[in-house]
Amino acid sequence: MRTNPPPTLDTVDCEKILEVLLHGSSTLKKKAKSIRNHCMALLMLEAGLRVGELVSLRMSSLYFNSVPVRNIIIKPHMTKNKVEHSIPVSDRLSVSLRSYFSTYFLCDLVVGSDFAFTNVSTDRPITTRQVERIIRSAGFKAFGRPVHPHVLRHTYASRLMRVTNSSTVQELLGHRYLSSTQVYCHPNEEDKREAIQAAANPQPSDQRSHQETEKPAEPANRTLPDPSQVSHLNSPKPAHW
Repeated sequence: MRTNPPPTLDTVDCEKILEVLLHGSSTLKKKAKSIRNHCMALLMLEAGLRVGELVSLRMSSLYFNSVPVRNIIIKPHMTKNKVEHSIPVSDRLSVSLRSYFSTYFLCDLVVGSDFAFTNVSTDRPITTRQVERIIRSAGFKAFGRPVHPHVLRHTYASRLMRVTNSSTVQELLGHRYLSSTQVYCHPNEEDKREAIQAAANPQPSDQRSHQETEKPAEPANRTLPDPSQVSHLNSPKPAHW
């Protein structure tokens, strides 16, 4: 059983690796490959796909009438644990899918393949090993260390855990058991840094709560009563027998 949180990337490293993947547009084929690689990375980083699920995707999984779908359906035969699940497509991923379709397929770089991700010069689907090499190489170029594709999925899951509940994360990841999802409840390095930063720079307390506890100030133009009236008002009334 895992005791440590899974490895993840912080926001800066995510943007660096995506930028590296998009670099290389000197020729049409290189541009198409860069857009393909960027789109594959986003499917892991913003949809949480496993590598095996990624390479199994068909065009019909990502597009309807040449337009990106709003939800990606991962069928049981594509998954590790045979659990079907649906993943909403983020705005950035939708833009990447549009770019991929227009650049890669409308330029007739690949003909006769229904697989979503193929080699640039053939119609054979890309393999898990090729995806691993692409992401590993991008990690070296971006920040000097290798990155396994599954780290992108870990990053996606950890981000979700900060903004929603475990059951929702379980559905989006396609986990059969909640215990598989709960590993992401552990704080990662980014969580720790944010906690230290917040402790070192405390925010001012809510002034409204202070005002509610403070005694209201006396009005500045209040008129004091006449002493004779005060003594009269405070004097005891005569008893009636």
